[in-house]
Amino acid sequence: MNVTIMGCGRVGAELAHLLDAEGHKVIIVDTDASSFDKLPPDFGGTALLGHATDEEGLEKASIRECDAFVAVTREDDKNAMAAQIAKEIFNVPRVICRIYDPLREEFYESLGLEAISPTGLFARLLKEKLEK
Repeated sequence: MNVTIMGCGRVGAELAHLLDAEGHKVIIVDTDASSFDKLPPDFGGTALLGHATDEEGLEKASIRECDAFVAVTREDDKNAMAAQIAKEIFNVPRVICRIYDPLREEFYESLGLEAISPTGLFARLLKEKLEK
């Protein structure tokens, strides 16, 4: 599978590492070169300095060859924008974006985006643990 990840924070770097270790082709994009320090030394994918929130940046990240695109920056709006571009303009088959604000999760899903709110997920997990 060819995967492009936008955002090389802890989650993006870990996801890139996991996918790379399984033999997937991974391109991870970030605007901060020092963020790539989070990748393990044996990372075999491509770390690309740039923006993935516009068509030109996504083209550089080989978006046309992607099977999946994941947006996991710290900014909900950037994640949603990049996900929409990947889905609507480049027709990437699988697009997922992280949305911190659980109230926005429903809104972005109404736009046809697969949005995941770690805030909501963790709150539900804690609630489940409390109820046991």
